[in-house]
Amino acid sequence: MMSRQIIRKKKRKFKFRKVLYWIFALLIILSGYIYYQYSQGLKQALAQGKSIISNETAKKAFNGSKRGNMDKVNILLLGIDTRGEEKSRTDTIMIAQYDPKKKTAKIVSLMRDIYAQIPNHKDYKINTAYFLGGPELLRQTIKQNFGIDIHYYAVVDFKGFESVVDTLAPNGIQMDVEKRMSQNIGVVLHPGLQYLNGKELLGYARFRHDAEGDFGRVKRQQQVLNALKDKIISVNGVTKLPKLVGTIQPYIDTNLEGVDRLEILKDIILNPPGNIETLRIPIDHSYTNANYDQVGSVLDIDFEKNKQAIEQFLNGTDSETSSKN
Repeated sequence: MMSRQIIRKKKRKFKFRKVLYWIFALLIILSGYIYYQYSQGLKQALAQGKSIISNETAKKAFNGSKRGNMDKVNILLLGIDTRGEEKSRTDTIMIAQYDPKKKTAKIVSLMRDIYAQIPNHKDYKINTAYFLGGPELLRQTIKQNFGIDIHYYAVVDFKGFESVVDTLAPNGIQMDVEKRMSQNIGVVLHPGLQYLNGKELLGYARFRHDAEGDFGRVKRQQQVLNALKDKIISVNGVTKLPKLVGTIQPYIDTNLEGVDRLEILKDIILNPPGNIETLRIPIDHSYTNANYDQVGSVLDIDFEKNKQAIEQFLNGTDSETSSKN
């Protein structure tokens, strides 16, 4: 007769195999779900037209700084409206920083009309660096003028932004529109608390034809990013991530690939930041309006004062600066 000890061992082995079987089955189901959602997002995006982002930027070297696994990561975020053009200036320039140790996220918005030194070129508006040499020249320009080390870049066409919003929130993102907005944004927005679809939310973020001009636009862009962050890290948003990746793929150019991308996504999902702190450059009382031949209206800024503000914001302990701009 078989001993009880042998019977118990066989039962444990059977239970272990059963657990392994279910884990394997769940992994297959999860992989199938991720692939299906990704494919649906990609199919949906391609149905709207050809890829907008040119592959030319991807072919250029991007000499970003090296980063350890648990160090802060700085990503250059660029928003462009190509309209079928091969080269374009960037409307939106941001440096996004995520700190996996402190679980904090910060955004530095650089106003596009900053008059800056562009390496190996004449001084010009900072967004011209992208037009002249893509993400790498803009990285060099930011490093030379502000001393910020950047690890990766992501260029997103505004059409992709619309698709992501509509996929993430089919009923829209809630925003409190402060005034009537219509000029040069492709939609008409009326004042009040309301849900905006992708095209409307993009129009809200890009509007600048009022007394605040680009300063107001930067403020609204930061509001929109915080609203999107809340949606993405929600349970509903996390389940839609594979589809979102597929949706935006034809509209994005980035050197953030493979393991690096998965590592950052994993950190953000498992350790979501409570809020995105924001800083606008130039800070208050650190710039003057100027006008130069062949350049037009620009912002002449105090670079030393703004470099100190960035250093304090990204690497210091006092976050008061972000609430002042």
